Amino acid sequence: MPRMLDVSDDVRAEIGDEEADRLLAGENAPGSYDCTSCRTPGDSAQEPTSTVLFVGDESAVLAFAHAGCLPSQVVQVTEEQLQGAVRSITAEGRPANATAEQAVLGVTSGLVLIAGELHPALVVEPTGPIARPGTTGPGDDFLPLLAEHGFLPVHEITTVPAVLHGWSVLLAMGQLHAVLQPGAHGSQPMAWWQAHQPLQVTEGWRAAANKHQQVLMFASPAGVIGRQPREDLLRDALDKAAAGGQLVAAALPLAGT
Repeated sequence: MPRMLDVSDDVRAEIGDEEADRLLAGENAPGSYDCTSCRTPGDSAQEPTSTVLFVGDESAVLAFAHAGCLPSQVVQVTEEQLQGAVRSITAEGRPANATAEQAVLGVTSGLVLIAGELHPALVVEPTGPIARPGTTGPGDDFLPLLAEHGFLPVHEITTVPAVLHGWSVLLAMGQLHAVLQPGAHGSQPMAWWQAHQPLQVTEGWRAAANKHQQVLMFASPAGVIGRQPREDLLRDALDKAAAGGQLVAAALPLAGT
């Protein structure tokens, strides 16, 4: 039975015309799936569905997403991330979800006052514990994983954090699209976090980002900051997280406008 699948030119180039045509004909595509972005059920026979190919250094995994969550695309991931996802799929019998870490990250934009000047900031907090790829258990390795990438602990928000080169924040047409991290072995940057749909930011936030040409990223474990409706409440939550030793940060160069 034909599927309501979108196979982008990039995905087709990677998997080949024959495999792409089989997918579109419904021969190799699942009817039901768990969306690799929002992680809720989908049905490629009933609703528009994107094919998303996660490519590591040595292998690749084809996954599926609601077309409204992600366009069909090729996503570069580390081999460790990819193999960790495959192991979890095998162990738990779940459909491919090579970006579990990305799928559960909550991102809030706001302006943060430091030394009398407003800086654009992104506050990242998972909705649940983040396990190290390839491991199982209740532990939360979110901050240690970020520390390994160069994010530094913040105990008091009084100075602008150091720039983390190789990382960047992608802003296009006034909307927030992604946080990019360095590619493996010097390859092109890849998405560490990607918005399901481009996120609107305020005029003030965008102006501050263009002025400083960088965005401050703060991150905390699940449940520390929460979804704060106002910037003053967000700042209070950040200060408390910092004082409690549960905050890391870095300044990320701005990509786009």
